Amino acid sequence: MGIGAGRAALHITAVFLGAFLLFQIQPLTGKYILPWFGGGAEVWTTCMLFFQVMLLGGYAYAHLSVSRLSSRIQALIHIALVGAAVLLLPGTPWSQWRPEHLEHPIFQILVVIAGCVGLPYFVLSSTGPLIQAWASRLTKGRSVYRLYAFSNAGSLIGLLSYPFIVEPLLSRDWQVRVWSAGLVLFGVISVWCAVLRWTGGLSEGPGVVAEKEDVGCGGAGFGTRLLWFGLAGVASVELLAVTNKICQDIMVVPFLWVLPLSLYLLSFVVCFAGEKYYVRGVFLGAYILAIGGVGFACVYQEHLSVWQQILIYCVFLFSCCMVCHGELFALRPGRRQLTGYYLMIACGGAAGGFFVAVICPLIFTTYRELYVGILLCCIIVLCCANLAGLSRRRRIIWGVVLAAVGACAVFFSGPVSYGDKRVAATCRNFFGVLTVWEERSGDVVWDRYVLQHGSTFHGLQYVNRAKRSAPTAYYGRQSGIGLAMGHFRREGPRRIGVVGLGVGTLATYTRRGDYIRFYEINPAVKDFAEEYFTYLADCNGQVDVVIGDGRLSLEDERRQGFDLLVLDAFASDSVPVHLLTKEAFVIYLRHLKPDGVLALHVSSRALDLRGVVLKAAEYFRLKSVWIESPADAAEGLFVADWILLTKNEEFMNLKAIRQAGLDAEVDLARTALWTDDYVNLLQVVR
Repeated sequence: MGIGAGRAALHITAVFLGAFLLFQIQPLTGKYILPWFGGGAEVWTTCMLFFQVMLLGGYAYAHLSVSRLSSRIQALIHIALVGAAVLLLPGTPWSQWRPEHLEHPIFQILVVIAGCVGLPYFVLSSTGPLIQAWASRLTKGRSVYRLYAFSNAGSLIGLLSYPFIVEPLLSRDWQVRVWSAGLVLFGVISVWCAVLRWTGGLSEGPGVVAEKEDVGCGGAGFGTRLLWFGLAGVASVELLAVTNKICQDIMVVPFLWVLPLSLYLLSFVVCFAGEKYYVRGVFLGAYILAIGGVGFACVYQEHLSVWQQILIYCVFLFSCCMVCHGELFALRPGRRQLTGYYLMIACGGAAGGFFVAVICPLIFTTYRELYVGILLCCIIVLCCANLAGLSRRRRIIWGVVLAAVGACAVFFSGPVSYGDKRVAATCRNFFGVLTVWEERSGDVVWDRYVLQHGSTFHGLQYVNRAKRSAPTAYYGRQSGIGLAMGHFRREGPRRIGVVGLGVGTLATYTRRGDYIRFYEINPAVKDFAEEYFTYLADCNGQVDVVIGDGRLSLEDERRQGFDLLVLDAFASDSVPVHLLTKEAFVIYLRHLKPDGVLALHVSSRALDLRGVVLKAAEYFRLKSVWIESPADAAEGLFVADWILLTKNEEFMNLKAIRQAGLDAEVDLARTALWTDDYVNLLQVVR
């Protein structure tokens, strides 16, 4: 291997490893802070905003360094930054950083992440454009943009390896140690590159041939730079919009958060690998068909499975990113403007992230940014078509088609009243979108209210006074929780704790003298439960609602001495992971009386959580029973899976409990005990 080839390999390694580590630290950091902020998809969206802003900072540093500083000063500064990043290892959040109140969760998340991994992430994010600019001195007729493809390939491998290899095999502490070792290795390689820059080893000599992109390339005009910004921004908007859609509206599974980002990175890899991989007509056509698929999914959502919906939205995202990044590559400048080009891409990505994470929750009551992104993409692609020199006839055809597509996108945005249901109220905040529906059954006009979060219904109540106090949804009298409430300690007052308010249905089981204490993280849920539902107002006992994450609130409270403690907290279709770990059960049992009952609601279309709960029961030596109750549309009942845990053998031997109990058929020998340090989600995906 010649000297030039060896140095090229060194720079490829630095770019690849830096990108790999960059996208390993993202899910790892999210894993640490998720329990502090409720475990919802908005936590990941906010993390993505931080990463995009920090990426912008890294790209800005690279651009200013290459354009304003001498070779030796560039190298010296970068060596100092790499050294400081290594000295700050391991960079994990301290428990003291946990916020006591979630008054400004977006700001609090940004501050925590900045304090933990801000500098290492900044250094890693600057590696791509900086080392590509240094390495461009070595290219002889080869496109330096292939290094960008290598960078995104490293990002993609780093991201995909986390849920499928790293998380199942390593505990959280070991993940940090391995990542820290990787950063040290990266530091050695990047310092080596910087030393070559310092010593003039990368100085451009007469043998270097101008690459194709430099021939005839003048300075990019304002319009072209605006398109760089817009194309990157639209792709970022759709990335986060689709992430919100599939991970909040459809299924909240943390490792699914990497799927949209993986498709986003894959489009970069394909488009920047060479001109032949992006064919405008093919991918524009695919994008238009994918938009039609999104419209179909909006109208027929209730008739599509979870995985069918995820497939539709992922195909849409990939086609959109291919169009945006393909056009972005077609508008690439010569290498003299390399860092400025990447800076505008980073600006667009950060702007898109800020729009979705900060602006949209303030101006929209639903996830309308998905459709806003479609409209913006259509407008920007038309501008790119003009620059591409298409004939007037083709521009008119594409204009009509894209205008129609954009109009359809606006039409499909937001919840729509139809048939036997209409929207009574909707609200969007950090924790997602809540919708209250008015429904009617048969000829009765609007006889019940239903609360929906994402794609999951969280409670139902009839308006008719005769049926208003009936327990509905997942809480029927023959459900696991219905049997527990009806048969545990028939006489005397009871103390009942409930993690997850919903519409307050469980308050209907209280008797005079009972005390029921709800823990609810989303204040909007409490507002809707009090305004549109009457379970709390009609409660026979005393009721309190505590706003905050259930686990963290219980951890901070004195011992409550509950007779019944109910875990019914859902982020759309899934129980947040941090509520099912060994450490969480320690907290629950501390608040439960020795003969008390712990009831866990585990209904989910996506995850089978029975093994996780039963493994915890085995560890803590608790008796367990799994009870599944069927749906009954006439009574407003949904299919419900409940698991009851207790040391109270008298309760477990009650006839009603024994008759309702089912065999869970779970192989506990193959099921891992979840802890705050180790969770394997692959084991529980249906």
